[in-house]
Amino acid sequence: MPVPRTFSSSSAAFFAGMKSALTSVFVLVLMGTYIGIGALAHDFGFASWWLALSTVLVWAAPAQVILISALGAGATLFEVAIAVTLSAIRLFPMVVALLPLLRGPGTRLRDLLLPTHFTSVSMWVESLRLLPGIAHERRIAFCNGLSVGYMGTAVTFGFVGFFLAAGLPPLLAGTLLFLTPMSFLVSTARNARAMVDRLALVLGLAIGPVLTYWQVDLDLMWTGIGGGTIAYAVHRLREALR
Repeated sequence: MPVPRTFSSSSAAFFAGMKSALTSVFVLVLMGTYIGIGALAHDFGFASWWLALSTVLVWAAPAQVILISALGAGATLFEVAIAVTLSAIRLFPMVVALLPLLRGPGTRLRDLLLPTHFTSVSMWVESLRLLPGIAHERRIAFCNGLSVGYMGTAVTFGFVGFFLAAGLPPLLAGTLLFLTPMSFLVSTARNARAMVDRLALVLGLAIGPVLTYWQVDLDLMWTGIGGGTIAYAVHRLREALR
């Protein structure tokens, strides 16, 4: 078993996390995604400082798209809050999966608050991949550096998209926004090694379009519940038959 990578200080771990973020493929995805989000915010008449603040506070591209488009369409604050909250629920299982990697015998609750807020698709996937090879006492600092690297990229290229919006074709802006779900799909497929994970992924890809075609409300939620439940049931049956 390889020896976990250690760092001389928490600061060294933090900057190593930033370096890992800025050299990963996800930084390219965030560049494209937030150029699209910046253009969207510009088209709806929001200020550039508002865009940057919403990026830091919301820190989830799909929820930010909902926030911008709903406010821009004239929805009430209550309706927008409900929509953004429902979108953010998808991050809860990611937090639950990540915290055991960060929590140690001496970890305080306040040490986990920042990584919990920082949890996003890019940060989660890279943390699950990199944290097992890092000494436990430096994982939180490394994770925070990873997240700051990603968030800094998002804020920077949000500004780029905002000021390029006048010359950015709508089709290109929409394509850039599509990079995030595609990167998540590819990363999930790459990390799915167990049969139950692969089956859940295939079922999700099969069930989702059907529910969308039938115009079923909350289709994404029912896709996750249905595909995950079927995959788990098949897994349990397979184990019982063994």
